[in-house]
Amino acid sequence: MRLALRELRRQPGRFMVATVVLTFLCLLLLLLGGLLDGLFLGSTGAIRAQRADVIVYSANARDSFLRSRIGPDVRSAVETTVGVEQVGGLGVLLLGAEVPGQTKVADAAVIGYELQPNGVPPVPPSGHAWADTKLRDDGADVGDTLLIGPAKSPVVIDGFVDDTNFLQQGGLWVDMATWRSAQNANRPDAFVADDVVQVLVVQGSGDLTTAIDAATRASGGGGEGLGDVTKTLTKDAAVYALPGVQAQQDTFNQIIYMTLTVVLAVVGLFFSLLTLERSGLYGVLKAIGASTRTLFGGVVLQAVVVAIVAFAIGGVLALAASLGLSGTVPLQLTPQRFVFTFVTLVGSAVLGSAISLRRVIHIDPASAIGSAA
Repeated sequence: MRLALRELRRQPGRFMVATVVLTFLCLLLLLLGGLLDGLFLGSTGAIRAQRADVIVYSANARDSFLRSRIGPDVRSAVETTVGVEQVGGLGVLLLGAEVPGQTKVADAAVIGYELQPNGVPPVPPSGHAWADTKLRDDGADVGDTLLIGPAKSPVVIDGFVDDTNFLQQGGLWVDMATWRSAQNANRPDAFVADDVVQVLVVQGSGDLTTAIDAATRASGGGGEGLGDVTKTLTKDAAVYALPGVQAQQDTFNQIIYMTLTVVLAVVGLFFSLLTLERSGLYGVLKAIGASTRTLFGGVVLQAVVVAIVAFAIGGVLALAASLGLSGTVPLQLTPQRFVFTFVTLVGSAVLGSAISLRRVIHIDPASAIGSAA
């Protein structure tokens, strides 16, 4: 082990190519992961913040907030379902918002709510809102009056919250009356009555997904052949039902794992060539009593050190890139992403270095020394 570390210290140039390549691969992994996290967190914050066990849509909504409508009769059936403890209405309206002093229209999601989500204060007065910090990045401030949509519906910002956006649009959390007013003024084709919401946020116990749909089917005329009335999803299922979320996760994860395969191949090729180059040295070491385990441990140690150095440099470059791209690209580097990248990069380096194990095992001291001579 000491010999392996001494070689790293005295001949760093020998490992320079592998370090540079792994640094760029680490940077790629972090940027891909950061972009994936930014897209996911920026699209799903409004749902992840809900204190809900399930979310209830109308059956014909195709798991879409914007298509869903829940009336008072259906809500009453949900509230009386066995296991249901609390029910709150929720509505989302996606529009542009004019920010005072700004020429660019900000993307806003006006979210009407009844049950207080995690990280969001209680329901504000009518005409007021809690705004996500994404809107502060667009120039909004506390006390500003935002004009929502073509009807220029006014909403006053009372404060800011974090990680509560919907489909990359800055959340504006309002009472249901303000949401309905903005919805009806700006989307008259999708008018909602005073007692109608888009979806229901439900807290309770037991198998609520089955119980609620059965209860609404019975109360809504399912026995008369009218079919299902609601579709109930768990909160996690509702997150992945948002447009594009599952496809983004699948696509980026495939790219990330393919990149890790490249890391494994790069390390494997490099240390295989390095082992071949050092066959004579390994032969001498074996001749004086060094075990295969000791020699291979040195190879693995060198691979781990190279991976750690590459991660350190790549991490600094990724942080610099995230600062440079702030506000223009949904790149979000989280501690979990750094941990995942570090573990997978080092793990891939160890597996890649293991490719040289066979070559180390089969080195014969006499033939290696003879060929070196």
